[in-house]
Amino acid sequence: MSLTSHQRLAYQSDGAVIRRGFVSAHLVARAVELIDEWYRRSMNPAELVSYTQRTFAPELGSHPDLLALFTDSGAAELAGNLLGAYAPVRTVQVQIRVPEAQLAQPQPIKDMHVDGVACPHLDPTELRTFSLLVGVLLSEVSDPAQGALRYVPGGHLTMADWFSREWRQGVTQQTPPHVAANEGVPLLGAPGDLLLMHHLVPHAVGPNHGTSPRIMAYFRVSHVDHAGRRLDALRDPWLDYPALIPPARRARQDRP
Repeated sequence: MSLTSHQRLAYQSDGAVIRRGFVSAHLVARAVELIDEWYRRSMNPAELVSYTQRTFAPELGSHPDLLALFTDSGAAELAGNLLGAYAPVRTVQVQIRVPEAQLAQPQPIKDMHVDGVACPHLDPTELRTFSLLVGVLLSEVSDPAQGALRYVPGGHLTMADWFSREWRQGVTQQTPPHVAANEGVPLLGAPGDLLLMHHLVPHAVGPNHGTSPRIMAYFRVSHVDHAGRRLDALRDPWLDYPALIPPARRARQDRP
């Protein structure tokens, strides 16, 4: 299983590709059943901030029925198609945007950011970066106001330039002002839709004004060499993507 040449070009330019209906219905149903049971029986409203910053359903982080969304759906093969060799994926992040009408206090929003860089709940000198974000929609999202993920197409190139020229480790600013002000493109779709997004693409999420929880499962995939070159990967969007190095740059590298 692989991306088409058109999808690879789209990933190079936009930093994101969406495959509609990619994850089979039976894999989605098993995952939704698990998360729905946790949501109804085990979610602690007092932990809403912690869940939002890290993961909902932390007890299910390594459950095989959730990991199967990546390992058994074909998503793992697509990740390899983009990155080549990558480190084992052993955990899932579950992100739920709870309907505002069901909350005693608002759920924290997430401004435009790049994961693992200058997170408000982390030491600003700490980097928890990776290479590729794989997301699986587990609920219908037909309106941006339903807590849709919003991302900036092409933002991976903008952010790499900013990390190279202006940003320094320890800075608490998450994105340059013109990116922070960008509303982004909402990810709308149906259960089973798959998102492949470059780690450097800035994204945000706001309140869910709908009537049902918005549920997504995320997998953070790292090139096998990423951990030893996190700073370099922030400044070079293709360092972890050897198969996607632009032809002009590859030609320069191949010159004797």
